[in-house]
Amino acid sequence: MTFSLAVIAQRLDAKLVVPSTLDASETENDQITSLATLANAGEGNIAFLANSKYQNQLADTKASAVIIAPEALSACQVPALVMDNPYMGYAILANLLDSTPKVANGIHKSAVIADDVVLGDNVSIGANTVIESGVHLADNVSIGAGCFIGQGVKIGESTALWANNTVYHQVEIGHHCLIQANTVIGSDGFGYAPVKGDYKWHKIPQLGSVIIGNHVEIGASTTIDRGALENTEIRDGAILDNQIQIAHNVIIGENTAMAACSVVAGSTVVGKNCTLAGLVGVNGHINIADNCIFTGMAMVTKDVTQAGVYSSGMPAAPNKEWNKTNARVKRLDSLTKRVKELEKLLANN
Repeated sequence: MTFSLAVIAQRLDAKLVVPSTLDASETENDQITSLATLANAGEGNIAFLANSKYQNQLADTKASAVIIAPEALSACQVPALVMDNPYMGYAILANLLDSTPKVANGIHKSAVIADDVVLGDNVSIGANTVIESGVHLADNVSIGAGCFIGQGVKIGESTALWANNTVYHQVEIGHHCLIQANTVIGSDGFGYAPVKGDYKWHKIPQLGSVIIGNHVEIGASTTIDRGALENTEIRDGAILDNQIQIAHNVIIGENTAMAACSVVAGSTVVGKNCTLAGLVGVNGHINIADNCIFTGMAMVTKDVTQAGVYSSGMPAAPNKEWNKTNARVKRLDSLTKRVKELEKLLANN
């Protein structure tokens, strides 16, 4: 797909500014075929500047145009699409130029679909997908190749599942959701009762389900366990990255974002508009307030009652420096005792 600069400016609600060395009327008709970085862009490419650390690349870029903020315009030597939020402009344009193929086209002859499945209009189902009894697929749902959709599942309008997803029985997924490949939704939560004396575990059936809201996106190879009694919930607008583990009875609040390899243990409630960076670990049976941010590798072990930014992961350091720090940490207990003894001596004098 190609778009002229004039059309792109209209779609982005941006102001097209053309250098005086170029003919503005001709430039408006320049055709854009793809996005590229400032450093690698060429003719027919459009770039964007959302991070000031790359502003020095504006002078040399070969892009046909650049999406920039007003304050960067003076450094731009090529046609500019000026808007307050260039990164949002990039996101909108990426959608316009998106060449990702459809999840599925029509209903493949190798798909296995139970007789009582309810299919809305324009549903697509890929090769070798299995859809069990009692499933409801709303209008414009797309199911990729090799998926398994268990009994009684409900999937809302315009939701798409890429290949090899597994959705267990009675799970509900809202409308306009996107689920990347190899994700598992509704698998058993980690529920076992210890059996005294014989080192065995007695499995507890997980009787709840998973309820996923609307406009939710879930990355590849993520696992969301069903609830033990009540449901696990991923609420409207939440976005989950790849390889995330959500345990049973967890609630992820509206518009919360979780980056790759984060884990949330059972029965924890994460509030609205939170951000969990990569490798964040959240303990079970705790509550996290709305609007909290956890930086990479943070370990959340107790309730967080106030919005804010929280960290606990240790940045990497040279090995010798780390060994010294670790040795000192091990001596903190004895040092604390010595300080208390000195405080007593001072108090008595």
